[in-house]
Amino acid sequence: MKVSRKLHLVSLGCSKNLVDSEVMLGRLREYELTDDAGEADLLIVNTCGFIESAKSESISTILELHEQRKSDSLLVVSGCLSERYKDTLAEELPEVDLFTGVGDYERIDELISSKKSSFSAEVYLLNENSARVITGSNYHAYIKLAEGCNQNCSFCAIPSFKGRLKSRSIDSITAEISRLVRKGFYDFSFISQDSSSYGRDIGMREGLVELIEAVERIEGVRSARILYLYPSTTTMAMIDAIADSDIFHTYYDMPIQHIDDGMLKVMKRGFGERKTMELLEAMRLKRDSFVRTSVIAGHPGESEEAFDKLCRFLDSFGFDRINVFAYSNEENTAAFDMPQLDDGLIESRTQTLAEIAENSISKSLERMVGKELDLAIDGESGEHEYLLSARPLQWAPEIDGEVLVNDSGELKMEVGALYRAKITQKADSYLLSTILKRLL
Repeated sequence: MKVSRKLHLVSLGCSKNLVDSEVMLGRLREYELTDDAGEADLLIVNTCGFIESAKSESISTILELHEQRKSDSLLVVSGCLSERYKDTLAEELPEVDLFTGVGDYERIDELISSKKSSFSAEVYLLNENSARVITGSNYHAYIKLAEGCNQNCSFCAIPSFKGRLKSRSIDSITAEISRLVRKGFYDFSFISQDSSSYGRDIGMREGLVELIEAVERIEGVRSARILYLYPSTTTMAMIDAIADSDIFHTYYDMPIQHIDDGMLKVMKRGFGERKTMELLEAMRLKRDSFVRTSVIAGHPGESEEAFDKLCRFLDSFGFDRINVFAYSNEENTAAFDMPQLDDGLIESRTQTLAEIAENSISKSLERMVGKELDLAIDGESGEHEYLLSARPLQWAPEIDGEVLVNDSGELKMEVGALYRAKITQKADSYLLSTILKRLL
């Protein structure tokens, strides 16, 4: 009887990293997955190297797994941190047996077999033939549109190790979606570093508009949303196409980072306050729109006046979600050598913005009380064993929260199934709901 080898994989950082981890799982199907690092024959950490907190988390995870691993196991480190610091990381982390970056996810089985580190010159771009193992859901999947980024934001090091934008073809994307639909998936989130630039490198002026039209023709796709729009490449045609679609939710995720004209120039955002506001207003005016953004606190050059302006804007606009980042000074960025703000001031400003974000989310949740909507069931809630965790289909997984189901009547509830529900009340930071009927 053949004894199965066991794999423990930790995927850190963003959903784009998760997709790459799923590709590696597809290449390592002969391994049995385990949550216990101590019994694993193979341990993989797919790292994030975006900002200091993410780098610290990656290093801590690697060292923790090394402490837990058994003596004859193999510890592999892949992903952005590994790629970004490939010239020094092997010396600093002798605990690791094998390093690989952002180009060899599809070759992970070969590298493990040879036990040799590898850093391909090209960044890996998913295609329709990649045998991913979707994790965490039996109805939702992330779809990666592209790799790399053409922007030159002062605070971001991603282009230095991910390179310029490289888009997948629409045929490749629709082929992958069609295969997943046949497996029972009906909800999709489209992701990349700069989704609104999708297709520009392969001759498409309005790539997202063409993509939306193509996805709408795939039978079985029930729900979709696009994440990470960049202000200078988001167009009114794109905003309209999302709002007019029967499949794509009127969901706009556009990280603005700031609203003050002077700061937007310092941050090299390529777009000023007036045009950013025009886009945001167009999004907000669409029927049943959901608008999410991200901002940075404490970027070099941020005056008290500019910060106050950002606070007033975020407090008044009515965002449904606001993601707040404390500025992280990263090498190989334009802001690295700029005069830096005091760490205490950055922390204070981050906390102020976080409080505004919390208030904005609370107001958004209150606006939903009394409404009927479609909920997908994700499983038992961590809040209480008698409550179910569900997600309104408009919301993005993991980042927008959960709705708690406390009344399902006589209906049998199944994970991954779709139900019509009514939001009955807001309790602290949660919404409670009653199930009305099953849809799918």
